[in-house]
Amino acid sequence: MELRLNKFISDSGYCSRREADRFIAMRNVTINGKVAKIGSKVERTDVVKVNGNLIEQPESHVYLALNKPIGVTCTTDKMDGTNVIDYINYPIRIFHIGRLDKDSEGLLLLTNDGDIVNKILRSKNNHEKEYEVTLDKPIGDDFVEKMENGIPILGVMTKKCKVVKETADRFTITITQGLNRQIRRMCEHLGYEVVKLKRVRIMNITIKSLAVGQWRDLTDSELEMLLGSVANSKSESSTTSNSLPKGLRNPAKKIWHPNKPTGRATDNEPRANARPGSKTNSRTNSKLTSKYGASTANPPGKPTGRPTGKPTTTGGRPSGKPTGKPDSRPVTKSGKPSASKPTNQRVGKSKPR
Repeated sequence: MELRLNKFISDSGYCSRREADRFIAMRNVTINGKVAKIGSKVERTDVVKVNGNLIEQPESHVYLALNKPIGVTCTTDKMDGTNVIDYINYPIRIFHIGRLDKDSEGLLLLTNDGDIVNKILRSKNNHEKEYEVTLDKPIGDDFVEKMENGIPILGVMTKKCKVVKETADRFTITITQGLNRQIRRMCEHLGYEVVKLKRVRIMNITIKSLAVGQWRDLTDSELEMLLGSVANSKSESSTTSNSLPKGLRNPAKKIWHPNKPTGRATDNEPRANARPGSKTNSRTNSKLTSKYGASTANPPGKPTGRPTGKPTTTGGRPSGKPTGKPDSRPVTKSGKPSASKPTNQRVGKSKPR
């Protein structure tokens, strides 16, 4: 069965579909040794490599729930000694679904199913995540209402959410977004500081009976309900050129080809609509150059279109600063004034005595 290339890469857990499209547009993906294109389809028996790394499909998918302790970082970077992958030390390659701040604790899902990640995380799919939050001071009367109606952070207004006051300084909040440090920023906007933040639920999965630092496989009933909830969710919009970064929407435009016309006239290729004598008509320019010299394409005596206020030589270059007085000496055939002094005689009239 054929699969779209970006889905094939995403299913392996290497990256998301959008990131796969970026690698494809950058010509960093090959299929059986040939450079892949956006929209390519592959069989599971094809050899696909991304950045030189072989993409292998997992034999089966795993879904884990971890009660992440404070101090563990949601990253797959092995250079970070606090990364969550080394913390769990699972025998096969997995990755986390979403993030939880290093200084926060609670439920974190992990899997090797790349297709489910964005289905859970995308805000438009409206999948709930519930948190318990403790503040540094008692909650004000209008705190709950303001939080529920949305708070401006990171240049956007947060979506409406559900907030329940539990004690004087503790509340629970259920959101469908996942902005960077969203709950902490919302509270800071209202003048509060979060002392403790704990995620207790993602959709139908909770951390009940799971101690801090422990993880477990999802039960059959949990997995069935989870997969059923995301069955109609969109992981990403369909791949079009607009879904790529601006610089990669049409990578072919960035590549110059010597045999491909660029739409601009060159020295050997005059523009089709060029006027005779114009600078873009190279054939006319070459004739003028051979007749009058390489310094100009306009013959002497012809207006250039813009007076400069300076007298010009036959080569078209200014002869110097204007004197302010016209030179009335007669002009020879060569175009230079004669050495004789000018006379005051007028043509056809004699000089009065």
